[in-house]
Amino acid sequence: MRVAIAGAGKVGRAIARELIQNGHHILLIDRDALLARPGIVEGAETLLADACELSALESARLAECDVVVAATGDDKVNLVVSLLAKTEFGVSRVVARVNHPKNEWMFDESWGVDVAVSTPRMLSALVEEAVSVGDLVRLFTFRQGNADLVEITLASDSPVTGQRVGAQLWPEDTALVAIVRGDRVIAPSPDDPLEIGDELIFVTAPRQEPLLQSMLGHSPATTP
Repeated sequence: MRVAIAGAGKVGRAIARELIQNGHHILLIDRDALLARPGIVEGAETLLADACELSALESARLAECDVVVAATGDDKVNLVVSLLAKTEFGVSRVVARVNHPKNEWMFDESWGVDVAVSTPRMLSALVEEAVSVGDLVRLFTFRQGNADLVEITLASDSPVTGQRVGAQLWPEDTALVAIVRGDRVIAPSPDDPLEIGDELIFVTAPRQEPLLQSMLGHSPATTP
C-alpha cells in the first residue's frame, strides 16, 4: 500500500515508522527542510514541499496513493490537504489529525475526511476506559461508516454476566468484535461465556449506544 503523510513532525514520523514495519510504502511531505531531509525515517521517501499546494501534491503522485494522512500540527492545513486529496486526486481513504477539539466538527466528509483522529478525545477515552466499569466508553469514530468503536467492562451486576454470547440479541448495526479477558484477546463465538470484568469491544451505530448501555451496564436496581 502506498501512503502519503503530510507533516513529518513527531506524529507523522511515528506513523511512517509503524507503517513501514508493516510493509507499506511511505512518502513524507513537509515544507521544513530539516524534517523533509532524506533518511529522517529509514525506508521512507521524502518530499520538501507545501502540502497545501496542488503542484506539490501532483509531484507527490497523490493519485497513486491508497491512503493520505494529514498529520500536521495545524488543523487548517490538515483540512486543506484532506479536501485536495479527496476531490482533486480521488484518494480512497483520507485520515486526518485533529489538534484542537473545538475544530473536530469540521473533520467530516464535506472536507474529504474519512477518519478523523482527535488526540485529546482519544486520551480522554482511554482514561475513561481505564477507570470505568459498567459504562459504555466511545473509543473511536469511523466517519465514513457513521459507526463507533466502543468498550464496556462488565460489572458484577451486569444483566448479561454468566450468559453466553450467542444468547444475546445485539442491537441492529452492532457487532461484538472482541472480548478482552485478562491478558487474552478472544474472538467471540456463540458459546463463549460473558464474565465479570470482561472488556467487550463493539462496532456500533451511534444511535444504538444507549440500548447497548442498557443491555450491558449496571442493573437499574443498583445504579446510584
